[in-house]
Amino acid sequence: MLEIGERPWGKYFVLADEPHYKLKRIEVNPGQKLSYQFHYKRQEQWTIIEGNATIVLDGEEIPLAYGQSIFIPLGAKHRIMNLTDKPVVFIEVQTGTYFGEDDIVRLEDEYDRS
Repeated sequence: MLEIGERPWGKYFVLADEPHYKLKRIEVNPGQKLSYQFHYKRQEQWTIIEGNATIVLDGEEIPLAYGQSIFIPLGAKHRIMNLTDKPVVFIEVQTGTYFGEDDIVRLEDEYDRS
């Protein structure tokens, strides 16, 4: 692992961090959700590898199960929610011009982060 990040909703593992992409394995604990957010400098592709997730993409809820993917365009408002009692794990591929955690613009957050 290049980096492991503990968060109130679960954790992430950076698997690759290259100039033109970043690859993460993200675990969302039962009943938890990431902030409703967007990015100025990256787009993302999410693929569910364990569990059942609910994605919010620009206000629309989209259920995703094992093997299903969703594309998050640059600037799109998004979040992933685990509304189940089992973990959700997904692979995130970030592409764009910058992949730092400070490119997260939080619109709504259950954990009072800005």
